[in-house]
Amino acid sequence: MNAAVDDFLQHIRLEKGQSAQTQKTYAAMLARFVGWAEGQGIADWDSVQRKHLTEFLRGERNRKPEGKAHEEKTQLSPESIYLQIAALRAFYKYASSERLVSADIAENLTLPRRWKRLPKALVDTDIEKLLTPPPTATPTEMCTTAILELAYACGLRLAELRALRLEQLHLEDGFITVIGKGNKERVVPIGRKAIEALTAYLDSGRPALVKPRTPAAVFLNQRGTAFAQSTLWARIKGRAARAGIKRNLTPHMLRHSFATHLLENGADLRVIQELLGHASISTTEIYTHVAGSRLREVHDQFHPRN
Repeated sequence: MNAAVDDFLQHIRLEKGQSAQTQKTYAAMLARFVGWAEGQGIADWDSVQRKHLTEFLRGERNRKPEGKAHEEKTQLSPESIYLQIAALRAFYKYASSERLVSADIAENLTLPRRWKRLPKALVDTDIEKLLTPPPTATPTEMCTTAILELAYACGLRLAELRALRLEQLHLEDGFITVIGKGNKERVVPIGRKAIEALTAYLDSGRPALVKPRTPAAVFLNQRGTAFAQSTLWARIKGRAARAGIKRNLTPHMLRHSFATHLLENGADLRVIQELLGHASISTTEIYTHVAGSRLREVHDQFHPRN
């Protein structure tokens, strides 16, 4: 069973262009099912029946999250169940097309409704604090400043920031090219402040971080290599703490701030969709709820009849 899963994971990464994070998530989800199936004495995928899938998912719905076994009335979130079903459906679709199984028994598994969390954006004062460079312009601090300016100026995902290469920068023309989810390329304009921070870093900061085997990644850690995702996020969190920002930052918060602030200042939703690299406008529409809540706050504060 594991051999078929390995083939599927290679397929989605190399042929479908899915992200490493998607591959990792599907691997974890399918490993749970394979472990359960082996415990039931099921030795191969063709022995799995639809009733086995529903029995497994029923158990998953009642399973407590890791680290919360002692808590009563605690179950896996609908998001976790959604991902488990999505992994099974994607695997069976592939396995059926490759004739690894005789039928796609997961095709009609119903996905639960996903609860859409409203994205959290930073207020203007916190953005100013975060983007204000420290007094000492060391190569490391110049790198951090350039990362933050670019993240807010272009709404980049964390993975897009760490993977950005020198040949993707077109600062004289005022734009960068970004390789997003599914290896889709998009062109994103970049503002004056971000260009200034990047230029200063490339001229005076990055050369001091370069080592003999340094890759063409734009942003380098102190060892002269590209950031790991966790290390990059720790760098951003560290700057936020030193800037006195009390809110708990999440990896997408600068990206959410970019989109929300554009919408609040009159940008077209379709343009924001293109800038963010969303495949569907429905993904971008969540920002209308954020902007709407901000409009209500302004109305309540300034309307004379409130």
